[in-house]
Amino acid sequence: MGHGALYEEFPFLKEISRERQKQFEEYFKTAPLWLMDTIQTEKLKKETVFIKEGEPADTIYILVKGVIEATDYRVYGTPYNYMRFDRVCAFGGMEYIMNLDVYRTTLRTVTDCIIMKLSRKIFEKWMYSDIRAMKHEAMQIAEYLLEEGRNSRLFLFLQGSDRLALLFVVRYERYQKNGTLHVRDSRQNLADETGLCLKSISRGVKKFIEDGLVSKEGRRIMIDRKQYEGLREIVARKIDLD
Repeated sequence: MGHGALYEEFPFLKEISRERQKQFEEYFKTAPLWLMDTIQTEKLKKETVFIKEGEPADTIYILVKGVIEATDYRVYGTPYNYMRFDRVCAFGGMEYIMNLDVYRTTLRTVTDCIIMKLSRKIFEKWMYSDIRAMKHEAMQIAEYLLEEGRNSRLFLFLQGSDRLALLFVVRYERYQKNGTLHVRDSRQNLADETGLCLKSISRGVKKFIEDGLVSKEGRRIMIDRKQYEGLREIVARKIDLD
C-alpha cells in the first residue's frame, strides 16, 4: 500500500510524530487495499483496560498514539506491570502467531490513546496473503520476547535500589524526550514493576535524590542525561549492560 493511500484513509496519522508515522508506513507497507475497509479506529481514555488475560483473543488492536502497559495478576492476584509499549505494534498478534485462543496478558492505557482494531479472522487473512507482513509481525514479537526475557534476567541478579536504578535506566533509554525522562508512576507502580516493597522504593528514591541521581518536580521524578549516566554506572558495576 502506498503512503498516500494510508494517510488518505487515516488522516489523523498526519498529527502523530514522524517516528510513529515511519513505523506505520513500515507496518502497512505491503498491506492490501481491501484491508483498510475492515479497520476501525477508537479513542481510549487513560487507565482503560481493553484486553484482559484469559478472554477470547478474537480482536487485534494496533496502537496509533499513546502508551500502553502490560499487567500480570497471576501471583496472589497482585498486579505486576512489566512492559510498556510506545510504538506501533499489534496486540493480539502474538496470540495469533502462537495459535493461542485467549489473550495471555492484561493491557491498559497509560495515557489517552488512539487504536485501530480489526477482527482476528481478517488479520489472519492479511497475514496469509502477505508474507512480508507475516515476517514483520513475527520479528516484532521475537524482539519483544527477547527484551522481556533479558530484562527479567537482569532484575533477578539485582537487589534493593539497584533494581530501581535499572528500571530508570531502561525507562530513560526508551522514553526520554529531549534528554529528560519524566517518571509519572506512583510508588506502588514502581514497586509492582521492580518487585520491591513500597519502603524500598521510598528509600531508593530518597537515596537517589540525595546523591543527585534524580530530581523531583512536584510528584514527578525527573532524570536528565547526566543523572541517567550516573544510574547506568551503578547498574554497570553489577551486570553487563552491553
